[in-house]
Amino acid sequence: MADTPTTSPEARSEAEWRTTLTPEQYRVLREHGTERAGTSCLLAEKRPGTFTCAGCGQPLFEQGTKFESGTGWPSFFEPMEGAVETTVDRSHWMVRTEVHCARCKGHLGHVFDDGPAPTGLRYCMNGAAMTFEPAT
Repeated sequence: MADTPTTSPEARSEAEWRTTLTPEQYRVLREHGTERAGTSCLLAEKRPGTFTCAGCGQPLFEQGTKFESGTGWPSFFEPMEGAVETTVDRSHWMVRTEVHCARCKGHLGHVFDDGPAPTGLRYCMNGAAMTFEPAT
């Protein structure tokens, strides 16, 4: 994040979001953007740890739920309990399920029903919307 925020994520103005996020993070998290496939440094992340929201630090996914989906975006089969929420996304002439951070409501990506066991879900996330905290 660019600067330390002065207000809680729920109360930040768009101007404050612009000062606390990088331009790419802002585009993805606040404007529902999508990073180009294959560009996230988190694709290759395999260390033990936790993927967190780049907007507010909310823990989102444990490393053990990450899998190689072949899509070009970090993919997970299960979020941490209470970490994300979903809404219907009718943009781009299709109906999808959007995933956003339960705390700051930042756009993370989409969830699809073509993932591996045990959930059968594929949380296809934008790496720009997340950071990685290695286990200590």
